[in-house]
Amino acid sequence: MNFLKFALAAIVFFLFAGLAFFLFACSAMGRKSSGESLERMKQSSQWDGKAFKNDVSQQPVPTWPAAKRFFLETADHSIPQSDIPVLKRNGSEFLPRPASGLRVTWFGHSTLLVEIEGTRVLIDPVWGERVSPFRHIGAKRFFKPVMSLGDLPVIDAVVISHDHYDHLDMATVKALKERSITWIVPLGVGSHLVCWGVDEDKIVELDWWESTVLDHTEFTATPARHNSGRSIFFTDTDKTLWAGWAIRGHKRSLFYSGDTSMHDGFVDIGERLGPFDLSVMEVGAYDPLWRDNHMGPEQAVKAHQLVKATVMLPVHWGLFNLAAHVWTEPMERAIVAARKSGVPLVAPMLGGSVDPLNPESVGIWWPELPWVSEEDKPIRSSGVDHLMQPQRLSAERKTAIGS
Repeated sequence: MNFLKFALAAIVFFLFAGLAFFLFACSAMGRKSSGESLERMKQSSQWDGKAFKNDVSQQPVPTWPAAKRFFLETADHSIPQSDIPVLKRNGSEFLPRPASGLRVTWFGHSTLLVEIEGTRVLIDPVWGERVSPFRHIGAKRFFKPVMSLGDLPVIDAVVISHDHYDHLDMATVKALKERSITWIVPLGVGSHLVCWGVDEDKIVELDWWESTVLDHTEFTATPARHNSGRSIFFTDTDKTLWAGWAIRGHKRSLFYSGDTSMHDGFVDIGERLGPFDLSVMEVGAYDPLWRDNHMGPEQAVKAHQLVKATVMLPVHWGLFNLAAHVWTEPMERAIVAARKSGVPLVAPMLGGSVDPLNPESVGIWWPELPWVSEEDKPIRSSGVDHLMQPQRLSAERKTAIGS
């Protein structure tokens, strides 16, 4: 009888644990759009009647080889083997405004604090332990956050590029939801925020090329070549839009690529919204199997040139293991590509700040590890060979980059 009671208790425990596990995952997956938000989505030229689409189509990712690569294969040193140097920060350090009008602080991966002409903006804030719908499964942070959310200075806006877990974190949203913050997001992403407790009145959803102005700072959603979705059942694939962002004040400006592969839209962004003081370009989590999802370091340098930016800050590395490459490789390859192209590049320590008007030379703070070069593992998006031709620099640009 005691055994039966124990067995019954164990079954009940595991049932409730499984239910709690599932409910947490469902909550983290967010919510699909409805009502006015859905109607706005349907009016977008990117909406094909069922989902959003790219201007330049993506080559299909081979399901089994990609799953095998992502879940079963790993590179040596894909995660740090010892503690890595980080710069711990506190809110008081951000009280003095940057003298140049623009300062960007990198918290790892794609999480950034942008201070531009009096406006403070968080980009893709992820303070969570894992980028996953589950508490104990999924890519884990390499290090604890360099500062607590409670110690952040007053934030005016949060900008989200798309709804993947490494860019949109439920726990972080819930921690910030009570603050007086404007959430600026691509079409459809607002439904996730509402699901997690953010007031609809605080949310601004934008289509590509649409803009909103906050405290004299203009935010413009720009085209990207990527995808979206949070459901473990893939029922919401591409049901929300993905975007890059141009953030422009009266004098200072920056461009953030978001997650993207190479595409012709970079030319349009440069012509319509450039030039920029700084480009923040994603350089990591690449693989030939998903070459139309992430552009890799070399194409990122080219994209920087196409949007007409002066200084480049590589991101989307240094915090999570999301591809089978050495964790330092994206930055090593970005440095090589930038030098070949004459692009000024900055490499702040994790937690470090960048003033693109007074950029510091690259200081190698990460360990020296073996990595694979572009020649041995090229990453080239499909359908964009015409964009990869060498670009001749004008005399004005040569002066700007000091070459």
